[in-house]
Amino acid sequence: MATNILMPALSPTMTEGTLAKWLKKEGDAVKSGDVLAEIETDKATMEVEAVDEGILGKILVSEGTAGVAVNAPIAILVEKGEAVPDKAPAPKQASPEPKAEAKPAEEKPAEAKPGEAKAADAKPAPEAKKADHGERIFVSPLAKRMAEQAGIDLASLKGTGPNGRIVRADIEAARGKAPAPKPEAETAPKPAAPAPAAVRETDIAAPHDTIPHTTMRKVIARRMVESAQSIPVFYLSIDIEIDALLKLRADLNAQSPKDGPGAFKLSVNDLILKGSALTLRRFPAINASYTEDAMIRYHDVDISVAVAMPNWLITPIVRRADQKGLAAISNEMKDLAARAKEGKLKPEEFQGGSFSISNLGMYGMSHFTAIINPPQAAILAVGAGEKRPVVRNGELAVATVMTVTMTCDHRVMDGAAGAEFLAALKTVLEAPLSLML
Repeated sequence: MATNILMPALSPTMTEGTLAKWLKKEGDAVKSGDVLAEIETDKATMEVEAVDEGILGKILVSEGTAGVAVNAPIAILVEKGEAVPDKAPAPKQASPEPKAEAKPAEEKPAEAKPGEAKAADAKPAPEAKKADHGERIFVSPLAKRMAEQAGIDLASLKGTGPNGRIVRADIEAARGKAPAPKPEAETAPKPAAPAPAAVRETDIAAPHDTIPHTTMRKVIARRMVESAQSIPVFYLSIDIEIDALLKLRADLNAQSPKDGPGAFKLSVNDLILKGSALTLRRFPAINASYTEDAMIRYHDVDISVAVAMPNWLITPIVRRADQKGLAAISNEMKDLAARAKEGKLKPEEFQGGSFSISNLGMYGMSHFTAIINPPQAAILAVGAGEKRPVVRNGELAVATVMTVTMTCDHRVMDGAAGAEFLAALKTVLEAPLSLML
């Protein structure tokens, strides 16, 4: 029987995507787990696996089509020898349960219409049986493998994919100890924030070029607006002398092998990342998120690091950064950044995180402020190290000084908590030998 292949939700924030490339063509045999297509999501280009078997009968959405809504049919899967329909078959509708209406005993039953049971023969309808995960669990092959590796009981999850199927995002939510996203129908409606008047291309009279938005750029724009409008923030800045940090970096890099598995080349950002992770371990109130029901304090210190792309921004994550050595952090960060620029990051490598770092020092920015990446509670904006006059023992001296500014969610922390964190981070980075412990 012909079935629809639907546009999958490959990340919790995805509402639409671009069908970048088909890896199967019409008439090809498809097995469960086969890679069907590449989808450009709100964060990266990702492969889509088949969840059913059959023949790819008809492709409904051509390569390069943007703005394809999640759960929209993109192709039709048929059985061998089955005729291919001209359009996507309508989804199956659950047949409504007959209801028996109680009538007075003296009232004459209405004449039954053809195809309907007579009122005299009507029986009370049994209570609708709820779906029991013990009978059959609908799960994608990838999600099933991920659940087995993570030791997650599929019967305890509620799928958010098409037709209630358990998908990768549900496993990631369970593995991260965060509740799986609820279906839209079960989510309580929230009052919409007043939207500013949108500027349209037709409003621009000056000569210009038109560059269509990518799916990623649309999502980034929407999430940044949501962050700016919904999170009450305050900013804290502190100056950090980094001469000792620069010396430690140079000494360690000089000891690295030139090539081979043990080779590394530390950046200033690697040391800032490690120092931030160690400090966050001491200040769990910063390594947190706000929810309507409770404050979430994360068990792990997972640092998201902003990586600039040609037309967007992505934040790959160094997980459990406080437990890793400097060389491991440096090599992992280089690998993540390289694959991010190729669009080859896995969802778990950029979704989540408990704290963010954005460094524009390499562009000569002395200081700046950054926008929080929800649901995180803070982001650290790192400026350039500059030679500045400082006072030591009542006398002027010259030091390399770096200004960092933390954007803080006031629902999660107060000013004193944020200030104590930055003061502790300053101590760690100005006496960086503690990074080696």
